[in-house]
Amino acid sequence: YLEASRFSFADRGEYLGDPAYVDVPLEGLLSDGFAADRRSLITDKAAQSPVAPGDPCPYNGGGPCPEDTQASTAVEGPSTTHLTVSDKWGNIVSYTFTIEQTGGSAITVPDHGFILNNELTDFEPVPGLANSPDGGKRPRSSMSPTIVTDGNGDPVVALGSPGGSTIITTALQVLVNDLDFGMTLPEAIAAPRASQRNTTTTSAEPAFLNTPEAVALVSKHGQSFTSTPEIGAATGIAFLPDGTVQGAAEPVRRGGGSALVENPAP
Repeated sequence: YLEASRFSFADRGEYLGDPAYVDVPLEGLLSDGFAADRRSLITDKAAQSPVAPGDPCPYNGGGPCPEDTQASTAVEGPSTTHLTVSDKWGNIVSYTFTIEQTGGSAITVPDHGFILNNELTDFEPVPGLANSPDGGKRPRSSMSPTIVTDGNGDPVVALGSPGGSTIITTALQVLVNDLDFGMTLPEAIAAPRASQRNTTTTSAEPAFLNTPEAVALVSKHGQSFTSTPEIGAATGIAFLPDGTVQGAAEPVRRGGGSALVENPAP
């Protein structure tokens, strides 16, 4: 997981930007062939970050992608909120919204009382990159509101999180814990987290660092960790096989979240 995230963030930093201004090779990035290329680089030892991006363009119906030589340096603030809601009619909303940093731009809309964001800090501060600033251009975002359905189109789980660029790794870890490792959604959200974003060290919560798995990652696989108090703050809804729903939120992170099922089925 950590190495897959490392290589994925290298590709994200190279190719993702406002699609109204940037020709994002989306088909190539999502192709099985490109995934196989990147997977082949993962070994039982940690790669040394920053790793270089791959080349998805041959899988996008074209020749090689042009090369950039500058690494992604944009820093995203954590002052984001996520709501996950469903109703008895089957409507589901997974909604992430943000003012970027605490206080946003410090400008309040007159007579309306809400603060404008300062999302322009999410641009790369140098020209010529996919996420470089331009007039009217939107900065790249890490917001990852997610709704998972089964083969029949029925909902399985909906979730999301605040946390800047750790939103991506938080959402993925909760999904893997729930769908692949068989945890309940409350267990998946409460589990310790780590976040590798093509950085020299991997950010990890103390509870993660205290596990035997983390010790083995360091001693056997060459991973390097930096302790951080908290990563993300997820909320979600699980749609259970018996037709009931289960709301879940953080038990501890950011002081604990809130989850409510109103008028549950008898």
